[in-house]
Amino acid sequence: MTTESGGSDVPYVITSSCVDVMDKSCVEECPVDCIYEGDRMMYIQPDECVECGRCEPVCPEVSIFHHEDLPDGVRQFERINSEFFAGLGSPGGARKIGRTGADHPDVDS
Repeated sequence: MTTESGGSDVPYVITSSCVDVMDKSCVEECPVDCIYEGDRMMYIQPDECVECGRCEPVCPEVSIFHHEDLPDGVRQFERINSEFFAGLGSPGGARKIGRTGADHPDVDS
């Protein structure tokens, strides 16, 4: 997803190496509680992320990338991450809602 200026509105993106692993080191490191848990992977809420970058280096699966650094093979996760929050919105903190009980359809299959 991109903004009107052509830039991304998803600062950091969690990609496929998180699927079925969900180490959650990123959750502990996030100062604003913007990393939400689906059934099979974690998702970063783009409106709540302050782009501090603290989640990226602690991920043992090397699954988190700044949107500008996404490898070609996982670029679709920028869209997947953004679309995941289309129905969920911006709840204001992952700990408030816990596990969402769902994943994006592209991950759920």
